[in-house]
Amino acid sequence: MLMCMSKLFSFLFDLQLYVRTLNMNMGDLSTDVGNNGYKQTKIKLGMRKPRKWKWMAFTNPARTDNATFYHWRRPSDEPKEYPFAKFNKKVDLPTYTDVEYQQHLKCEGWTKEETDHLMDLAQRFDLRFMIMADRYDTLKYPKRSVEDLKERYYKICGILAKIEEEQFLLGELKKIEARKKERERKTQDLQKLISQADNQNETPRKTDKKLPKKKITNPTRPSRIDTNAVESAGIKFPDYKNSGASLRSQRMKLPANVGQKKSKGIEQILQEMGLDLNPIPTEEICQHFNELRSDIVLLMELKTALGSCEYELQSLRHQYEAVNPGKTLSIPSQLLSISDNETKVNTAEIIDVVGSPGTPSNT
Repeated sequence: MLMCMSKLFSFLFDLQLYVRTLNMNMGDLSTDVGNNGYKQTKIKLGMRKPRKWKWMAFTNPARTDNATFYHWRRPSDEPKEYPFAKFNKKVDLPTYTDVEYQQHLKCEGWTKEETDHLMDLAQRFDLRFMIMADRYDTLKYPKRSVEDLKERYYKICGILAKIEEEQFLLGELKKIEARKKERERKTQDLQKLISQADNQNETPRKTDKKLPKKKITNPTRPSRIDTNAVESAGIKFPDYKNSGASLRSQRMKLPANVGQKKSKGIEQILQEMGLDLNPIPTEEICQHFNELRSDIVLLMELKTALGSCEYELQSLRHQYEAVNPGKTLSIPSQLLSISDNETKVNTAEIIDVVGSPGTPSNT
């Protein structure tokens, strides 16, 4: 202890000697520099007035009891929300009705009142099961362990999640049925228009009395459209059911006989419809996605056939006008293309006129 004290006194003595020497040197410097030198008697600080602080009230939005607290804050600062309120996170707990409990949530050994008490504790203590077990009302209900509370709670969550998923799927099924009925109705209307156009073509045309009756030998014009090819158009996907174990994603791959042009056309139409090019390969999605792409290929074939038919109609009209000068051949509006009628059809309203091999048919 004495040694430490002696070292401390020695250090203070050396420090005092150093300060005296420094002051003597500074005094000599000030006398040499003069009045306009570096020596200043006082340090000049900023002349601005300090900003005031005020003891002001604030509220915490995370609390529900409207408690008021106070803290120091500058009056010039804008009032902001309490910064620590963002850490108040609440757990979203599932809810159920009396009907849902009676139909799905009944359990042996648990009453509805005890289940409601469990869900109330979960809401109050944010699923802290240790605290829930400590605050459990053992006077009204039997004593439960932490594992019992967890098992009952998560079982309720699983059942309610399944119920919500079933309701969502039922809603989607109703939408699909409504779209299917609308598509069938439009298909029937289109078939009626096609049959009317066929009947008009089959009615015999009246010959003009002013023209001399001459037999004009017209050879039968071969059609460029192969009706059998159009009817059998589409994509024939291989059947993997009898080939052993396989992945569902393999069923969604296009066969090798589909050309690159058709593949690009399929991708373009799917993008216009806002669909994913590689959806989740479930059993139902695989079936409907393959049927959709088959219908798209059929639509492309029908468009090609329609273009050939229009070309033949124009050729026949020019031949008729050449044989009968001064007359024009009017083509029925039902046989004109969409561009001639100046109408637009939405991609989502494409009608499956000729069913693809995998398309189910209602009888």
